[in-house]
Amino acid sequence: MLYNLLLIAHLFLTSTDSKPPKTYPVGQIKTRLGEVLFWLYDETPRHKASFLKLANAAYWDTLTFNRVIPNFVAQGGCPDTPAGFAGSPYLLEPEFVPTVRHVYGAVGTGRDDNPGKLSAGCQLYIVQNKKGLPRLDDNYTIFGQVFKGMDVIDAICNTKRDSTDTPLEPIKLDVNVLNLTASELKKLGYTGIKN
Repeated sequence: MLYNLLLIAHLFLTSTDSKPPKTYPVGQIKTRLGEVLFWLYDETPRHKASFLKLANAAYWDTLTFNRVIPNFVAQGGCPDTPAGFAGSPYLLEPEFVPTVRHVYGAVGTGRDDNPGKLSAGCQLYIVQNKKGLPRLDDNYTIFGQVFKGMDVIDAICNTKRDSTDTPLEPIKLDVNVLNLTASELKKLGYTGIKN
């Protein structure tokens, strides 16, 4: 009888569900030049959701960084066409946030010249200018911030390119979402999580 009670107590204590640690979605871009990791802002929820959806669907994995300009940006994703993005299913209303600026490593969405400043959610860029690009603030939506791999973006922006700023040797994108715990993020250099 005592054995059965001890067995039941042991089973009860060891079978209680322990809550898994909280994870945070992080953007990952893998290229032949290395890996880039970036935080996704909650302040721009539509752009964050669009990125998560497209990355999880492997949308960018057949595309390249198609525009790289030193001291400006590394840009990739859907190609810019003469017709712009009219009718694109990836258009998003802008989400300009006063505390989210075009600093070195900011991750934003491209767009064509349209009066509503609609973003092309299928296109992304990373600011490579160490002084930032304040002239883009409140004109293009930022949805993330690189915390690891800016040396890779620097290398990408400084590759040989043609007259249209396309790299002579294609730099393919492998874009993913990593779900990391606070301790995993800290080990990778991200310190923005407040407990």
